[in-house]
Amino acid sequence: MKESSYRSYDELPLFLNAATVAKVLGISPSSGYELMHEPYFPVLKIGSRLVVPKEKFAEWVSQHTQGGAD
Repeated sequence: MKESSYRSYDELPLFLNAATVAKVLGISPSSGYELMHEPYFPVLKIGSRLVVPKEKFAEWVSQHTQGGAD
C-alpha cells in the first residue's frame, strides 16, 4: 500500500481531485479515478472536472469504515 503524504485532515485542500483522493487513501491514481466515478461517491462536477469537497470525503470515509464499537 502507498503511504499518504498528508498527515492531518487540516492539510487537505478544500476540494480533492482524483490524484489527491488516491494519495490520501494510499491507492493507485487509476483506482482513485475509478472511485470518483462510482455512483455512491460524493463528487461535484465542474464542467468535465470531478472534485470532492473535503467534508464530504471525510463523511464518506466515516460511513464506509467498518469495525470499532458495535
